Amino acid sequence: MQNIIEQNIGSILNDIMDDYKKGRAIDKTDIYNQPDKKEVISILKNLLCIVYPGFYRDKTYKIYHLDHTVSTLIEDVIFHLNKQILLALRYSGVDEDDEQRLSEHAQHIAVAFMRTIPKVREYLDTDLQAAYDGDPAAKSKDEIIFSYPGIYAITIFRLAHELFLLGVPLIPRMMTEYAHNLTGIDIHPGATIGKYFFIDHGTGIVVGETTEIGEHVKLYQGVTLGALSTRGGQNLRNKKRHPTIKDNVTIYSGASILGGDTVIEEGVVVGGNAFITSSIRKGTKVSVKSQELIYHVDDETIERSELDEAWYYVI
Repeated sequence: MQNIIEQNIGSILNDIMDDYKKGRAIDKTDIYNQPDKKEVISILKNLLCIVYPGFYRDKTYKIYHLDHTVSTLIEDVIFHLNKQILLALRYSGVDEDDEQRLSEHAQHIAVAFMRTIPKVREYLDTDLQAAYDGDPAAKSKDEIIFSYPGIYAITIFRLAHELFLLGVPLIPRMMTEYAHNLTGIDIHPGATIGKYFFIDHGTGIVVGETTEIGEHVKLYQGVTLGALSTRGGQNLRNKKRHPTIKDNVTIYSGASILGGDTVIEEGVVVGGNAFITSSIRKGTKVSVKSQELIYHVDDETIERSELDEAWYYVI
């Protein structure tokens, strides 16, 4: 019997190797001089141990004193993060010819980022309070940290956002897309989000790069804070494409708020499934026109064209 696979494996290899030589973006093969996704995820996991010392731990470290544990974690994170930042800077073509200066630049960024941890924890404490105050199903704050995808996605965002502000390429997006993969919550690290941010349920939420969110804002599942149009492609880079959400705004499930000129002012409530492309003034309650519901009871059909005024508050 002929071994068909053995006879063809050499030509298949040649075809694929020739295909790699076409110079396209997908043809890069230098995997050792670019950020390592697994390494970035490992750094994130250690950062979670630092941010929430009583909730996450790395079983690798058998240390009895908290300060020794945290010291080990900090050294591990800063060593590996510095390495990944240097790779990201070099890979992205940062304008720096001197390798020593580039290396020092990466170290300065790693140190500056680690110094933001107390600030990140300050913001996360308010996010945790907002989740507890806003969800009657929450039995404790511990439950929220252990189990809520919203607080997990917000935590990763706040860490990635600090790296984004420090000008680190690639790595912040790798972090938030990891959280996106796990939670279904897509927050671009470039978004600006104030304190007491609450995401309830979370699945399907999208927050675009130039979104600005104030304090005490609550989002439910399926909310999109997006661009009105992306047909301009790369010509829209560095332009305000996503909405501004002021303080004390609540946006219910399935709502889409689009456009860089769209401002949702303080105290606005946006009902479920609303589609908004223009600014909403302070204190307004926006709802989609009541759906028509048809009830069938035995052979009798009862029609209702209006729901209760507060229908969109029910999740």
